[in-house]
Amino acid sequence: MDAVKGRSQTTKGIWVAKYPTSHPFTLVMDMEGTDGKERGEDIAFEKQSTLFALAVADVVLINIWCHDIGREHASNKPLLNTVFQVMMRLFGPRKTTLIFVISDKTKTPLENLESELRNDIQKIWESAPKPEAHKETPLSEFFNVEVVALSNYEDKEDTFKAEVACMRQKFFHHNKLAGDRQAVVPASGFSLSLQEIWEKIKKDRDLDIPSIKVMVATVRCEGIANEKYSAFAANEEWIQLKVISVHPGGFGKKLSSIIDTCISEYDEEATYYDEGVKSVKRKQLEEKLLQLVQPAFQDLLELKRSSTLDKFKEAFDKALDGVIEGFSMTARNFTESFMAQFDEGCADAVIKQANWDTSKGRDKLRRDIEAHVASVHADKIKDHCEANLRELLSGPVEALLKQANNMTWPTIRRRLREAHESAFSGSAAAISGFDMDEQTKAKIDASLEKYVRRMVEDKAKEEAGRVLIHMKERFVTKFSYDSNSIPRVWNRRENIGAIARTAHSSSLEVLSVMAVIRLDDDDDGDKIQATLNSALLLDEDMSTTTHDPLASNTWEEVPTSKTLIIPLKCKELWEEFKENTKDIVSKAIAEREANARFQLLPWAIGCLIFVGWIAITRLRR
Repeated sequence: MDAVKGRSQTTKGIWVAKYPTSHPFTLVMDMEGTDGKERGEDIAFEKQSTLFALAVADVVLINIWCHDIGREHASNKPLLNTVFQVMMRLFGPRKTTLIFVISDKTKTPLENLESELRNDIQKIWESAPKPEAHKETPLSEFFNVEVVALSNYEDKEDTFKAEVACMRQKFFHHNKLAGDRQAVVPASGFSLSLQEIWEKIKKDRDLDIPSIKVMVATVRCEGIANEKYSAFAANEEWIQLKVISVHPGGFGKKLSSIIDTCISEYDEEATYYDEGVKSVKRKQLEEKLLQLVQPAFQDLLELKRSSTLDKFKEAFDKALDGVIEGFSMTARNFTESFMAQFDEGCADAVIKQANWDTSKGRDKLRRDIEAHVASVHADKIKDHCEANLRELLSGPVEALLKQANNMTWPTIRRRLREAHESAFSGSAAAISGFDMDEQTKAKIDASLEKYVRRMVEDKAKEEAGRVLIHMKERFVTKFSYDSNSIPRVWNRRENIGAIARTAHSSSLEVLSVMAVIRLDDDDDGDKIQATLNSALLLDEDMSTTTHDPLASNTWEEVPTSKTLIIPLKCKELWEEFKENTKDIVSKAIAEREANARFQLLPWAIGCLIFVGWIAITRLRR
């Protein structure tokens, strides 16, 4: 300001400067005067700037000329009406300190000036329009009012500077700014807050300071939360922890610590923002962090579940290797032991900030363990039954097939039923103390039935492969030995042809028994035996037969799965059998003829006896 150039506007608009000292950090705004001639009757900016000052400042200085005190239309007095109306809309949890600076004070005592000024202020307050909610609200609820007087700068410069230095102390109290500091905007959001407030004022919208603070807090707290989230996602320790395959242990404790650090850093940076917004964004940050780590947590639980199950299977199967006694007790002990190990692993993985339920993984592990135990139990019973069945059936079935007759397959079927029942009940008793549901029993029973049929079928196939040997052995037995198993002496009394036919018929019965598997109580055997008899025994002259029943690859009404020797093969085997046994019959005939040459007639024997008697008589004489 240069007094030589005359009086004119010194401040245009709103200027902001930082207080020279670093502590406390203070910003000072210099507002354009409300009584300048430059704007004339335009009071829009006056109201805008006044509203802006009240919205953002902790302390507002209002300059009043000493000689205007007591006047109705003194400088800045009309502004008070605007100030009070605005504060009705801006009423919040904090007060604004109004410092009235009386310039160019006179000899009138300050006490008198202050009293008169306060009375004027009170009158303005009482006359200002108020909303219904604040009809009876006192001025002190909105403002802290202070009064300061300064001497004329030109007349008493030194005194003026001393009084200004003294007034400066009004701004501080125990190293804090004067006024109510609740719900203030933190420095990091101050610029954003000022921009938003001024934009609303310029657009002549109702100014809602709490909503602006909430907006600023929302933007800044969200920004801080995003920064912390990004920092967490890039954290090396977290990156190592989420690689579950190389997880070293202590997952929950380590991750809880990292999350705690992240949340604490957020709290520190968001300290001075709106408490409600800060809490909401804090909760959102925590939820986002937990969403980020939850897949790793679930993967870890699944890893612990699967590894626990694998270890259980290995240990349990090893404990039962070759042993079936004490199955129930072993199963219970191992189950509880490995479930406890899983619980310890879950406790190690738990994140304290999360309330995640691990019961589903635990229940699944128990179901898997119980399923494995049930499977092992069923396998043990099945293996035991199969061993019993092999012992009960292997030898007898082989013997029955070698003895082939019309009772072979009925006897095998009866033996199968008896062995099946005996093996199942004996094995179930051996692994007692473990409940088995009917479905499992039925499954094991069906499996054993298949096994025993397969075992008999395999044995039948094996013996069918040696059918020619069995047929020849049967022929030799029936042809060369009598009914008492005594070797035959071939003489004239033996009918070799009839004996050979009987032996052939018995050998053909072996072929009939071996041709088809008969485990289903059917009568296929009778039909096949009749077919073989008619084709191979009764029709000696095949050239006169118009139809050959053996000229086929299948038996009538017999599925391929039950066929061991097809009709064509039976015919081939029979021809080969006859060729192999022809020598046996020929030797028998030759032996009979040889015996006949050395056999004496009855009369010759009588003559020999008579001659011998005469010779003996002569010797006695």
